[in-house]
Amino acid sequence: MHTRHFSLDEARQELTAVHALVSKLAELKGVLDARGWDLQRHTYFGGRGPNGDGTFPPEMEQLVEIVRALDKRGVIVKSIGQGLIDFPHIRTTGEEVYLCWRLGEDDILWWHAIEDGFPGRRRIDEL
Repeated sequence: MHTRHFSLDEARQELTAVHALVSKLAELKGVLDARGWDLQRHTYFGGRGPNGDGTFPPEMEQLVEIVRALDKRGVIVKSIGQGLIDFPHIRTTGEEVYLCWRLGEDDILWWHAIEDGFPGRRRIDEL
Protein backbone atom coordinates (compact mmCIF):
# COMPACT_ATOMS: atom_id res chain seq x y z
CA MET A 1 0.00 0.00 0.00
CA HIS A 2 1.02 3.55 -0.64
CA THR A 3 1.54 5.95 2.23
CA ARG A 4 -0.38 8.78 0.56
CA HIS A 5 -3.89 8.44 -0.84
CA PHE A 6 -5.97 11.05 -2.63
CA SER A 7 -9.70 11.59 -2.63
CA LEU A 8 -11.02 12.32 -6.11
CA ASP A 9 -11.30 16.01 -5.22
CA GLU A 10 -7.74 16.07 -3.86
CA ALA A 11 -6.42 14.34 -6.98
CA ARG A 12 -8.20 16.88 -9.17
CA GLN A 13 -6.67 19.74 -7.18
CA GLU A 14 -3.25 18.13 -7.40
CA LEU A 15 -3.71 17.63 -11.14
CA THR A 16 -4.14 21.36 -11.54
CA ALA A 17 -0.81 21.83 -9.78
CA VAL A 18 1.13 19.09 -11.60
CA HIS A 19 -0.25 19.38 -15.14
CA ALA A 20 2.59 21.69 -16.22
CA LEU A 21 5.19 19.33 -14.69
CA VAL A 22 3.80 16.34 -16.57
CA SER A 23 3.72 18.36 -19.79
CA LYS A 24 7.35 19.32 -19.24
CA LEU A 25 8.29 15.65 -18.70
CA ALA A 26 6.82 14.68 -22.07
CA GLU A 27 8.57 17.64 -23.72
CA LEU A 28 11.94 16.72 -22.19
CA LYS A 29 11.57 13.11 -23.25
CA GLY A 30 10.88 14.28 -26.81
CA VAL A 31 14.08 16.35 -26.78
CA LEU A 32 16.10 13.43 -25.40
CA ASP A 33 14.56 11.00 -27.90
CA ALA A 34 15.45 13.32 -30.77
CA ARG A 35 19.06 13.29 -29.58
CA GLY A 36 19.13 9.47 -29.39
CA TRP A 37 18.93 9.24 -25.60
CA ASP A 38 17.55 5.97 -24.25
CA LEU A 39 15.84 6.70 -20.93
CA GLN A 40 15.63 3.03 -20.02
CA ARG A 41 19.37 2.46 -20.31
CA HIS A 42 20.51 6.06 -19.76
CA THR A 43 22.63 5.92 -22.91
CA TYR A 44 23.03 7.69 -26.21
CA PHE A 45 22.78 5.42 -29.19
CA GLY A 46 26.22 5.20 -30.81
CA GLY A 47 27.94 7.48 -28.29
CA ARG A 48 31.01 6.98 -26.13
CA GLY A 49 30.66 5.98 -22.50
CA PRO A 50 27.35 5.86 -20.68
CA ASN A 51 25.77 8.63 -22.74
CA GLY A 52 28.22 9.83 -25.34
CA ASP A 53 30.38 12.26 -23.37
CA GLY A 54 30.43 11.04 -19.78
CA THR A 55 27.83 13.49 -18.45
CA PHE A 56 24.09 13.54 -18.29
CA PRO A 57 22.44 16.09 -20.58
CA PRO A 58 20.73 18.96 -18.72
CA GLU A 59 17.35 17.76 -20.00
CA MET A 60 17.91 14.43 -18.25
CA GLU A 61 18.81 16.17 -15.00
CA GLN A 62 15.66 18.30 -15.24
CA LEU A 63 13.52 15.25 -16.05
CA VAL A 64 14.83 13.43 -12.96
CA GLU A 65 14.13 16.48 -10.77
CA ILE A 66 10.52 16.63 -12.00
CA VAL A 67 9.96 12.89 -11.42
CA ARG A 68 11.33 13.27 -7.89
CA ALA A 69 9.08 16.28 -7.23
CA LEU A 70 6.02 14.35 -8.41
CA ASP A 71 7.01 11.38 -6.27
CA LYS A 72 7.30 13.63 -3.20
CA ARG A 73 3.73 14.79 -3.87
CA GLY A 74 2.54 11.18 -3.95
CA VAL A 75 1.94 11.17 -7.71
CA ILE A 76 3.05 8.04 -9.57
CA VAL A 77 4.59 8.56 -13.02
CA LYS A 78 3.62 5.62 -15.24
CA SER A 79 4.73 6.85 -18.67
CA ILE A 80 6.89 9.90 -19.21
CA GLY A 81 6.29 10.06 -22.95
CA GLN A 82 2.52 9.73 -22.68
CA GLY A 83 2.30 11.96 -19.63
CA LEU A 84 0.53 9.15 -17.78
CA ILE A 85 0.20 9.49 -14.01
CA ASP A 86 -1.72 7.77 -11.22
CA PHE A 87 -2.98 8.94 -7.85
CA PRO A 88 -3.31 6.24 -5.17
CA HIS A 89 -6.88 6.12 -3.84
CA ILE A 90 -8.84 3.97 -1.39
CA ARG A 91 -12.32 2.98 -2.58
CA THR A 92 -15.21 2.85 -0.14
CA THR A 93 -14.75 -0.95 -0.25
CA GLY A 94 -11.25 -0.49 1.22
CA GLU A 95 -9.53 -1.53 -2.02
CA GLU A 96 -6.46 0.47 -3.01
CA VAL A 97 -6.74 1.60 -6.65
CA TYR A 98 -5.30 4.27 -8.91
CA LEU A 99 -7.05 7.36 -10.21
CA CYS A 100 -5.62 7.59 -13.70
CA TRP A 101 -4.89 10.59 -15.96
CA ARG A 102 -2.77 11.29 -19.01
CA LEU A 103 -1.89 14.35 -21.05
CA GLY A 104 -4.70 15.39 -23.36
CA GLU A 105 -7.46 14.47 -20.93
CA ASP A 106 -9.40 17.37 -19.41
CA ASP A 107 -10.03 15.77 -16.04
CA ILE A 108 -9.51 12.60 -14.04
CA LEU A 109 -12.14 10.44 -15.70
CA TRP A 110 -10.65 6.97 -15.16
CA TRP A 111 -9.51 4.62 -12.43
CA HIS A 112 -8.13 1.09 -12.35
CA ALA A 113 -7.18 -1.68 -9.98
CA ILE A 114 -3.45 -1.69 -9.33
CA GLU A 115 -2.95 -5.11 -10.90
CA ASP A 116 -5.04 -4.22 -13.99
CA GLY A 117 -2.95 -1.24 -15.05
CA PHE A 118 -3.87 1.11 -17.88
CA PRO A 119 -5.65 -1.56 -19.99
CA GLY A 120 -8.08 -2.09 -17.10
CA ARG A 121 -9.17 1.54 -16.85
CA ARG A 122 -12.81 2.08 -15.93
CA ARG A 123 -14.91 5.21 -15.95
CA ILE A 124 -14.71 7.27 -12.77
CA ASP A 125 -18.48 6.94 -12.25
CA GLU A 126 -17.86 3.21 -11.59
CA LEU A 127 -15.53 4.01 -8.70
